[in-house]
Amino acid sequence: MLIDWFTVGAQLLNFIILVYLMKRFLYQPVLDAIAAREHKIATELADAAATKAKAHEQQAEFKQKNQAFDEQRAALLNEATEAANAERERLLGEAREAAETASAAREKALLADTQALHGEIVRQTQQQVFEIARRVLADLADASLEQRACAVFIQRLHAVDGETLAALSTALKATSAKAPALLRSAFDLPAEQLAAIQTALDETFGQTIALKVETAPEVVSGIELSAQGQKLAWSIADYLTTLSAALNDHPAEMGTA
Repeated sequence: MLIDWFTVGAQLLNFIILVYLMKRFLYQPVLDAIAAREHKIATELADAAATKAKAHEQQAEFKQKNQAFDEQRAALLNEATEAANAERERLLGEAREAAETASAAREKALLADTQALHGEIVRQTQQQVFEIARRVLADLADASLEQRACAVFIQRLHAVDGETLAALSTALKATSAKAPALLRSAFDLPAEQLAAIQTALDETFGQTIALKVETAPEVVSGIELSAQGQKLAWSIADYLTTLSAALNDHPAEMGTA
């Protein structure tokens, strides 16, 4: 068998041309496409990794923020609870204080009402007792008792001293026949007792004292001398009046006693 080297050479040339053409127009574009595809895939993978890393970072940040939010919420809840408890204690304290104040006010009002009622009862009882005493003394009083009252009145006149004597002296020395001193008694004074009083007054104040004599039944068993707003008196009624005033000033003490 004879080899056709021309044909072999042509076939070899055709193969070389085919390989060149395939490399030129088929293999290289495929390689470029594969490289581009690999580059695109690598880029996408890199982007995916970056996105994943960013997602992890955002997830960690979210978790941190969520934890901080939980802590802040717990702190606010604790603070609100404490504030609510403090406000509740304050309101309870105010309520207790208001209740205590109201209770104290009620007790004070009740005590005041009780004391007022007690004082009123004591006062009315005192008034009735003194009124009865005055009536009894008025019924028992007679001329001999009034005569004795004159002697006691003169003794009291002689016992006056100091500022009381000075004030009474000024008032009596300012009297005259037109504006005499007033001498009052429950009974008509006998001439002897009236003269004794006149003499005692004249001697005590060194001049004649003009007198106007009146009968006053309310001056129970006593004698009263008044002039220019000054008064000198002795009577059982005065004792009763003084005692009544003392009881009215201290009704609770007297009632307790």
